[in-house]
Amino acid sequence: MSTSQPVDNLLGGPPPTYLPDEHAAARTALAEGQDPARVAAADPASSLVWAVLAEQTLDGGDDVVHAVTAYAYARTGYHRGLDALRRAGWRGQGKIPADHLPNQGFLRALLALSRAAGSIGEDAEADRCAQFLVDAGTSAGEVRTLTLS
Repeated sequence: MSTSQPVDNLLGGPPPTYLPDEHAAARTALAEGQDPARVAAADPASSLVWAVLAEQTLDGGDDVVHAVTAYAYARTGYHRGLDALRRAGWRGQGKIPADHLPNQGFLRALLALSRAAGSIGEDAEADRCAQFLVDAGTSAGEVRTLTLS
């Protein structure tokens, strides 16, 4: 028996994880152009604010100080995001859809962590983070297109 339709995973798998929108005020503040450091101080649990700080730092220079600072920001956003994902029921695998606005902070922090790790020679971590994006159902290219609007 043949079929021209793709076959779904018959073994199932965990459902996609959709984070609750707990940091809308931080996202709005960033979209309005407020200083990301001040927004982070007001809402330090938001992955998005740490991702934006990491992205801006990475884009601000290619020296080791920028790379290490961006790494610290990105790692903070990554861990804040992992905490949120676990609270939302994620158990270490499954899709984290990039088109769901509250998921984007974590995904952006993960990409920034990959970039920053590569900048300081942590190639294994850079590769692991890039693979994590793929395992989450997205790609570095897709995450790069995400914006605050």
